[in-house]
Amino acid sequence: MALRAVAFDMDGVLIDSEKVYRMCWLKNGLSIGIPENEMSKICDRMAGGTKKTNAHVMKEKMGEDFDYLAFRQRTVDMVEAYMNEHGVELKHGVIETLKTLKERGIKMAVATSTDRERAEDKLVRSGLLPYFDDVICGDEIERGKPYPDIYLKACEKLGTKPEETVGVEDSINGVTASHAAGLYTLMVIDLIQPDEETKKKADRISNDIFELTELFED
Repeated sequence: MALRAVAFDMDGVLIDSEKVYRMCWLKNGLSIGIPENEMSKICDRMAGGTKKTNAHVMKEKMGEDFDYLAFRQRTVDMVEAYMNEHGVELKHGVIETLKTLKERGIKMAVATSTDRERAEDKLVRSGLLPYFDDVICGDEIERGKPYPDIYLKACEKLGTKPEETVGVEDSINGVTASHAAGLYTLMVIDLIQPDEETKKKADRISNDIFELTELFED
């Protein structure tokens, strides 16, 4: 079946924000005694996840009484402060990719674990919002990534079947979600290298988002 649409993760795929999140998570981790190398591994597991799944990851390390939401909020505040000072930076090749797909009549949506207020703020500030037919956010989905719900919702909003839709991800949780939903899954590597299980779930792995346009060539 021909591909007709794309659902993009946002952080680390469209917006070059994962490096900022990682920097802030590491700094926040150090403040409670987690060495950077250990916190980096924790970040790999949390990337693309939800508050619930990420709380579980942190409590494995810090114990069940750990106040993950307060810890998370400190990180979010640090990220927001950084972006307010330095701006929202796009990943390489994003504008060229979106323009090419738009010219070819490809439907596009954002499928992000970020809540709507923060997601739309980033998309507006980066100038990306007009490219998309819809935006589906983590606070609108009962089960976030790695569950397939957000990608199934994206297909519903785009009016396409999962097998007609490409899911573009950079995280293990995201690839798992896209694959579970039945989308053609493209992993564009950012900070996280795919493990063997992720390699099996991804239909294609690339270092360049512009390779996405090859899937829609005549």
